Amino acid sequence: MTSPRVRKIADRIQVIVAEMLERRIKDPRLGFVTLTDVRLTGDGQQATIFYTVLGGEDEMAGTAVALESAKGVLRSEVAKQLGTRTAPTLSFIHDALPDEARALDEVLARAKAQDEAVAAARANAAYAGGDDPYKKPREVTEDDTEDDEEL
Repeated sequence: MTSPRVRKIADRIQVIVAEMLERRIKDPRLGFVTLTDVRLTGDGQQATIFYTVLGGEDEMAGTAVALESAKGVLRSEVAKQLGTRTAPTLSFIHDALPDEARALDEVLARAKAQDEAVAAARANAAYAGGDDPYKKPREVTEDDTEDDEEL
């Protein structure tokens, strides 16, 4: 569990880095980046920044290289704007959560379609033994009682 102070600093780091990527970092390899989360250690020494990139594998690889090369500029700006005694070391990690959520949504949609197909097949199916497959007790008639007496 993080303290409110650490959470506030992490939120501030996210805003600072997002503004820097939008306005000051002019690397052509940098794709359309969204910062999803920042996690800061309790002592404030290490900040892990999670990001996603719009596009395919090429844009993702180019963005990773661009972020790695701009890490020093970003860290110095974070240190300047935070005003803390120490500046946290920044590390960038591609956030796989949106991709995993998309894959999970696809699996759930497929399962729902299969459930609907089974329900439709069940609605059209008839019982194997006719309309009422359960055995009922035999009704005793007068003919049956005469046959029993003869035995």
